Amino acid sequence: MALRNCGIAQFNLVRVSSIYPPGCKIIKIEKGLPELKAGQIVHVVMSEVATNEPRRLMAAAVGVAIPRDPNQFGYLSEHHSFGQTQKKAGDYAEDLAAEMLATVMGVKFDMNKSWDENREIWRISGKFVRTMNVTKTALGDKDGRWTTALAAAVLIP
Repeated sequence: MALRNCGIAQFNLVRVSSIYPPGCKIIKIEKGLPELKAGQIVHVVMSEVATNEPRRLMAAAVGVAIPRDPNQFGYLSEHHSFGQTQKKAGDYAEDLAAEMLATVMGVKFDMNKSWDENREIWRISGKFVRTMNVTKTALGDKDGRWTTALAAAVLIP
């Protein structure tokens, strides 16, 4: 049901690792879905989390860090958690993608500095264009039925 709610249940989903392809563009789901056909093999970076614990808060997030140079690859990250708000889970996934990109690009990253301090260093470096995340949260069903939260980045060829 979570895949149906995301609009991607009709595809053969293949999970891929965390590389945001060079030259890739982010488009809205309304524009992207018509580009795909039911039964097609579709590559995704996906985060999912499920529980049958009543009223348990859970989050699934995909973060992205996009380099300024369109010929350079970026990073996508997956994060899933229990007890985190949508903002905290999304920020964490975004931070994770940014960390991966920063380390590959040789931009300083200090684990002891706050996200805001690191973000300022990355901004000054001029190598990042942006970071963002897609995050979904859910509460476990009150009667203990399985509930799933899912977030995905769909890569369209």
